[in-house]
Amino acid sequence: MVDLTSATSLDQFGLSIGTPAIRSVGPLAFGPDGILFVADNVGAFIFAIDPGDSGEGEPHDVNLANFDASLASYLGCSRDDVAIRDMAVHPTSGSVYLSVVRGSGDASVPVIIRVAGDGSIGDVALENIPHSQYEITDAADEDDPRLVTRMQLRTVTVTDMSYVDGLLLVAGTSNEEFTSTLRRVPFPFNGDAKSNSLEIFHVSHGKYETAAPIRAFVPYQGNTSILASYTCTPVVQFTLSEFDSEKHVMGKTVAELGSHNHPLDLIAYRHDGGEYLLVCNDRHPLFKIACKDIDGQGPLTVPDDSMDASPADPVTPGVGVPRQLLPHPGVKRMANLNGDAVLMLHQDDDGAHLRTYATASL
Repeated sequence: MVDLTSATSLDQFGLSIGTPAIRSVGPLAFGPDGILFVADNVGAFIFAIDPGDSGEGEPHDVNLANFDASLASYLGCSRDDVAIRDMAVHPTSGSVYLSVVRGSGDASVPVIIRVAGDGSIGDVALENIPHSQYEITDAADEDDPRLVTRMQLRTVTVTDMSYVDGLLLVAGTSNEEFTSTLRRVPFPFNGDAKSNSLEIFHVSHGKYETAAPIRAFVPYQGNTSILASYTCTPVVQFTLSEFDSEKHVMGKTVAELGSHNHPLDLIAYRHDGGEYLLVCNDRHPLFKIACKDIDGQGPLTVPDDSMDASPADPVTPGVGVPRQLLPHPGVKRMANLNGDAVLMLHQDDDGAHLRTYATASL
């Protein structure tokens, strides 16, 4: 249960006590004072909740083999009935939070799971919890027939989120003609949100595109820009100063990591005076990119036929900034942990595992 005595001031963030009507769980992000943002694509809402996890935690590693089996046991179901949608680490306690779906179809149940420093599993009880909500009024209708990378448009209303300087940056799609969208939502949820349609040059497709959404992104250059990854797999830089008005924004494609590939997660970390980007994928290995190479990369605007490799090829060489392949197979989700480590959710034939890697080892 949530300890309301440790909850953040309700007045400070405009929260109220109640039970949020969360219909689905997807992307997660932490905001000020440990406020947890939860995207609900079925309901077309973003919820801000205070999980009551305000304690200062000691830096710790998380290493849990066959974590999916333990999670399924906790939820009282089989491993096949558990789907992990996203992962985030609490900024002070270091606890790991996961958005999880138990079951499928109409019988599915959304759950927010918390993994404590000692590895114990619990869930965030959502009854009578401090929360607020933001309605995504320009989301595609649930019966909108349009598909984006073979996914119904409504299901990718929110694909990733990050809290930056009083704003919740929300990547995803809208019901507009140019569906790829970045929203800027003030938090507390008491101001007017802004949104911009996005366009990128897709090297392997050889054209400019406005439909496919950002799949994952991270703030960059002191929160003055973002680095975003798309399906098939462009890496694109957007300068946030260009988002001051509700205009159509063009990103700068700095890399293509290979065709027939879907990026699953993207994080940035610092080590030994440098900043690095990690991109995990559903077909390709884990990629590492030095951000200094991104800074010197001009925009990619010319088609490259060599990028359109056969789906049977494990890796295509890609173009743009150099990248390094890391020996960490099956990475599905990543999160920064205690400043000196990266937490990875791995999947292999034995199941899913949570493993911690020191940044010095990457």
